[in-house]
Amino acid sequence: MGLSKKLMTQLFTNLVRAYHFDELFARRLTRGELIGFYHPAAGHYAPGVAAGTVLEKEDYMWPHHRAHGVPHMLSKGCDIKYFLAEHTGKETGCCSGRTSWHWSYPEFGIFGMTGFIGGGFSQMVGYGWAAQKNGRKQVAMSCTGDGSFNNGRAHESMLMASNWKLPIIFLCENNGWAIHSRIEDMHPTEDIASLAPGLNIPAAIVDGQDVFACAEALQEAVKRARKGDGPTLIEAKTVRWREHDIGTPDLDGYRQRTKEELEALHDRDPLKIATQQVLETKLLTQAQIDKIHEDALAECDACEKFADESAIAEPTVEELRASVYAD
Repeated sequence: MGLSKKLMTQLFTNLVRAYHFDELFARRLTRGELIGFYHPAAGHYAPGVAAGTVLEKEDYMWPHHRAHGVPHMLSKGCDIKYFLAEHTGKETGCCSGRTSWHWSYPEFGIFGMTGFIGGGFSQMVGYGWAAQKNGRKQVAMSCTGDGSFNNGRAHESMLMASNWKLPIIFLCENNGWAIHSRIEDMHPTEDIASLAPGLNIPAAIVDGQDVFACAEALQEAVKRARKGDGPTLIEAKTVRWREHDIGTPDLDGYRQRTKEELEALHDRDPLKIATQQVLETKLLTQAQIDKIHEDALAECDACEKFADESAIAEPTVEELRASVYAD
């Protein structure tokens, strides 16, 4: 591997944190302790962890909606207690409890999101253009699913990024599903990466269950972007073994996904794979791994305490208008 031991340790730590936070958000929703909804990341958090970990604080990022971007944002350095407070409708939330699950961490180059699938591609072109013009060697990372590449904005945006050699990394977190639709029913080829050559964009396909493989590919794409060599498309083949969002039937078209096919996906658990790797390479001991889990659980507890003890958001009409309209 071309990763330093320090980076690998950080990647593993962030993977553990992402796992426990995903469990926390899912658990709280099923107990009625979140407002809105939640798209669980079970099986699908390694690409986001890799993306956030290899970026610098000042780089721009559009997180994936899976796990509501938590793997991406915590790995980039964002304090998730403010995001949990947002999901809890509290004034201390990252958007003052106004949005349920939308995010905004401007100091980390994360400026919000949209409920439209593929709606962020156009904004990423703007972020990439700004990064190119400001001369600070920033890059922009677009993290979206396979379903988003059905959107015309994806193709227009990659075309513009290629023409202008913008420092953008397009990360496709391909779990094979767009809600209830299989990728083979929605794309003429097996790989989303096949879109890149026609736009003169380098592309790579990586094992999305291997956080270290994802990080290696993304690190190279980031280096390329910082040098001014333009965009890269990385396709991470990943899985999800829960429903699209909690409470929605987990369907394959019109039929329920079977227990057997879902259980088979657990053989590719990213945390199990990473744990085996760090033990076999002697990067970490079992005692160190146990401590990382303990620390992650303590972090989750502290975030829950903060969110639960924060004041409920009760904005006035004037405050709501100020969040929508410019003076």
